[in-house]
Amino acid sequence: MVDVAKLAGVSQQTVSRVVGGATNVAPDIRERVEKAIAQLRYRRNPAASALASSRTMTIGVVSFELSVLGPSVALYGISEEARKHGYSTRLVTLGSLDRETIRAALDSIGPDAVDGIVVLAPLYEALAVLRGLDTDTPVITFEQGTPPSPTSISIDEVRGARMAVRHLLDLGHETVWHVQGPPGWMASTARARGWAEELSAAGRAAPPPIVTSDWSAAEGYRVGKQLSLDRNVTAVFAANDPFALGLTKAFDERGLRVPEDISVVGFDDVKESPFFRPALTTVTLDFEAIGHIAVTRILAMIKGEAEGDIPLIEPALVIRDTTAPPRR
Repeated sequence: MVDVAKLAGVSQQTVSRVVGGATNVAPDIRERVEKAIAQLRYRRNPAASALASSRTMTIGVVSFELSVLGPSVALYGISEEARKHGYSTRLVTLGSLDRETIRAALDSIGPDAVDGIVVLAPLYEALAVLRGLDTDTPVITFEQGTPPSPTSISIDEVRGARMAVRHLLDLGHETVWHVQGPPGWMASTARARGWAEELSAAGRAAPPPIVTSDWSAAEGYRVGKQLSLDRNVTAVFAANDPFALGLTKAFDERGLRVPEDISVVGFDDVKESPFFRPALTTVTLDFEAIGHIAVTRILAMIKGEAEGDIPLIEPALVIRDTTAPPRR
């Protein structure tokens, strides 16, 4: 750090502020320090930093069902943002959602082993347990479909669902069927709520939602065989992209074409969705941003600088090839 300071023509304290991500550094000085860091290949010593600041330089992550897209992508964002600030991450996965398991997970991380904790378990049961636990460690939760909060990050999934349904109604469909996510997940409730709200706002009757037991394409295929028997079905909003993939296969086996006979909209915009056949119309969510925002807020909480609610992350509709006006 002394060598970096000499090369950049600044004090060692200024180098420390730049490395630590402080905002009270002039842009030109920050640029000089960053160039010196790159030229000298400087890397901060996490152990020394921890001793000097009385911090562990580690962020704990508690997650449930990493096979589900949102938590898995958010975890990547957490790791990347933590690394930028000289932090490492410590991951603990939950086998179940009872109070004892969640308490044990937090204990295994240890309040003396991490400076903050991010919880990637957007299920009502998990959050109910967390709110009843007492900890002095800063905690940020990932919650879907909830209002802005100082300690939780959320995507406006209700709005995303409304956008999907509005797109189908604008194409001329009388109503939209909904393949709902499994019970207990906040995403399931938020996306179903947006679907129902948009149909109600348009004065359209809402068919009963199709219930599922997990987030898999196999579930989409199973309910797709059921929907394919109803000739009134012209448009389906699926709560995630794997559902949409399974629906399309089931419809194809029944001789129904997407989108000529039935339009399908997914949710999440998985990286494979442009390569589905046909390419999937879906709602894209920036799950990686959740991780970056979580770490930024945790670091602000550690410094006592966290202010205000965390704004909702906005979704976007991506129109591809699985939606069209209804058949005549």
